[in-house]
Amino acid sequence: MSEARISAGDEGGLPPALYVVATPLGNLGDITLRALETLRRAQVIACEDTRHTRRLLEHFGIGAKLLALHEHNEEEAARRLNDLLAAGKTVAMVSDAGTPAISDPGARAVARVRAAGHRVVPIPGPNAAIAALSAAGVADAHFLFYGFLPAKSGARRSEIEALRPLPFALVFYEAPHRVADTVSDLAALLEASRTVIVARELTKLFESVEAMPLGGAGAWLAADENRRRGEFVLIVSGAPGDEGRDRDAERILRLLLAELPLKQAVKLAAEITGAHRNALYRQALDLKE
Repeated sequence: MSEARISAGDEGGLPPALYVVATPLGNLGDITLRALETLRRAQVIACEDTRHTRRLLEHFGIGAKLLALHEHNEEEAARRLNDLLAAGKTVAMVSDAGTPAISDPGARAVARVRAAGHRVVPIPGPNAAIAALSAAGVADAHFLFYGFLPAKSGARRSEIEALRPLPFALVFYEAPHRVADTVSDLAALLEASRTVIVARELTKLFESVEAMPLGGAGAWLAADENRRRGEFVLIVSGAPGDEGRDRDAERILRLLLAELPLKQAVKLAAEITGAHRNALYRQALDLKE
């Protein structure tokens, strides 16, 4: 890969290839030197929103021919990319923010370019999921990046149910108009005692990264309208092991027994924890004694 190396002092052009360039999430100071050099030397820049990217380029004094590549024209744009690359052009690809093709348009275009035999070169940089994880302090040894859950509640709840037993931290992206509904579904279907990290507006003026029990996240969001503004990364801790699940079930059962009749407490505890009702009933009898 030495022929694709880019240095600030290199006066030559870039070797023909598709350069996948990460751009800032919000703070323009996060752009890398290599990203700037790539964008300066690219003959064409494929971008999600030409107006947005033009503002970014103008800030750094970069002039380039722009090509729109978004979710509605990705196949057509991929054909144009292949034509440009076949003609020996150097092309960069960016999204509106962060790393292209990660829950953003670009993956299909990259696949088509690779299938046509052209080189694809990653220019790494900002990524919202990794930025959130770095500030979250999650104890899970592994994580699963899911991206955006389905917009419709039924499909979203089905996906969450499928993710429930996984012992990995779950990383989601969410938009402001859906974040409350998504958090509500997560809290309803996963253990209330799991930790959720709500990371909002990363690298921007109103950035916040907050940790709380999943069961209380809905009330936290509802308490202040500003907490529901901006772009979100949600990180939910992984499914507890059997020992942790048993402790959670007993704690919840004790709380319910203090306020409700035994059968009703057992029924609610089973719905909240997913534990078997018969086992909870026997445990409730022991606790009553």
